[in-house]
Amino acid sequence: MKDMSLNFEADLAGLEIADWFNRLETISEDLGYFEPLGKSHCAAFLDAGTKLFVTFENAEHIRKFNPNAEPRGFHYAKHEGWSHLAIISHTESWFRDLAIYRYFDRLIDDGFFEDFDDVLFHGAHGGGYAAAAYCVAAPGCNVLALRPQATLDPRVAGWETRYTDQRRLCFTDRYGYAPDMIDAANHAFIAFDPLQRFDAIHAALFTRENMTALRCTGLGNRPDVALDAMDVHHDLIVAAMNKTLTEEAFHDAMRDRRDYGPYLRTLFMRMIQTGHPKMAANVCAYVLRDKEDPFFAKKLKELSDEGHLPSNPLKVKVA
Repeated sequence: MKDMSLNFEADLAGLEIADWFNRLETISEDLGYFEPLGKSHCAAFLDAGTKLFVTFENAEHIRKFNPNAEPRGFHYAKHEGWSHLAIISHTESWFRDLAIYRYFDRLIDDGFFEDFDDVLFHGAHGGGYAAAAYCVAAPGCNVLALRPQATLDPRVAGWETRYTDQRRLCFTDRYGYAPDMIDAANHAFIAFDPLQRFDAIHAALFTRENMTALRCTGLGNRPDVALDAMDVHHDLIVAAMNKTLTEEAFHDAMRDRRDYGPYLRTLFMRMIQTGHPKMAANVCAYVLRDKEDPFFAKKLKELSDEGHLPSNPLKVKVA
């Protein structure tokens, strides 16, 4: 409901971390509320319309990657009229904190989520795990989780060697095993790059009937950043909120990878690594037909010198 849009300027860009949190608290207190959750997390709520966007992010990532250094939901509060609940960590986090459990318990007891017509839980990486794990608090919600971990419990994910420091956290108590927590959701979309082996294993643990696996091949280990750069992340969020997101719509959005430089480099390297030099030459030619690119020009010359020419030779531009 855009008539419920909030009109405010956040002015969060360029601030030191302490000033950033102080400014976030001021904005949230003016438009909703702000609440510390233990020593390492906080909740910031903006009260707008009857759609609620719940996000899990860490402050370092927000300040480095998000437009205007704002929590992702600020855009939707200002331009879509959605209410926004941001659970924010000071650093990288899987949001395994007793203070967060108690906070969501209180929201359930107060009937907080029942005040909204539609609720979407969203996050990436550790925030994607949290979006899936805590969505159980809002039955009937939708979930859009990017590269979520199912658990870091070593008894289940002993193969997971990337986050050994996090194994001291408890993933077996409340809001613990993410694939179980989506049972009451309307639908959960689990997006991951199948070329990232560990991410694919985590995604395979989400087996409920009310989930859809979204394969974003070649986007690597930061699909949120890639989807932002491709300018499709916003449309996916809106579709997930409005319950119109489908696997087919996601695949349509993924077509924009064809103009995304990091994906094209990943595709090129995969062709080389799997022994398909002619296909690698085709990738180079595809890029160079559209624009000049020193990397792909160099690689195409190397391949051509080895006798691997693209299927459709490039036309030489005459000055």
